Amino acid sequence: MNLDLSQFNDIDFENIGAWPKLVKVVFALLVAVCVFIASYFLVVSDVIDDLNAEYQKEEQLKNDFKSKYQLAANLKLYREQLNVMEGQFSELLKMLPSQNEMPGLLDDVTFVATDAGLKITSLDWDSEIVRDFYIEFPIKIAVNGDYHELGHLVSGVAKLPRIVSLHDFSIKRDGTGSLSMDILAKTYRFKEGAELPAAKGGSK
Repeated sequence: MNLDLSQFNDIDFENIGAWPKLVKVVFALLVAVCVFIASYFLVVSDVIDDLNAEYQKEEQLKNDFKSKYQLAANLKLYREQLNVMEGQFSELLKMLPSQNEMPGLLDDVTFVATDAGLKITSLDWDSEIVRDFYIEFPIKIAVNGDYHELGHLVSGVAKLPRIVSLHDFSIKRDGTGSLSMDILAKTYRFKEGAELPAAKGGSK
């Protein structure tokens, strides 16, 4: 093959058959490269993208299967744990005062305060607060006494058979030398017909 580059001068595209052999070979290679590049971007690249997407989908399905297999393998254990939690929740519900017990609970707190030797300045229900699945019933308490008596009040409330939590207390010394304490007690009642978020998820 003659490598004379002058053969590329004055190429007649209307008479390709008369081109020198070197020109034909170069032109054929250029056409082949163009076809390859066009085929890649128009066909092959889309197929590769689809293949990668399928690989990712396959990996996601494997992970989903692995998670569900682990759940299925531990289903008996999960059910046992759920039964234990339901039992514990039932016991906690028994410690919450019923609607009929609410007035008596206020009497119980009053008895604990007086039994501790405290002077009750005020003790009354505040506005109830409705939550997602339970209702808070705040009790505002104001008492006078010494440190030991205040400690007996806190200890006595903690020993009540119904759940009562204490919040936001402040202690000040009054003009007589004794201490005055303002404290917010809260008790709770489960809303009738309400369902816990965890129970919703576990029932599926």
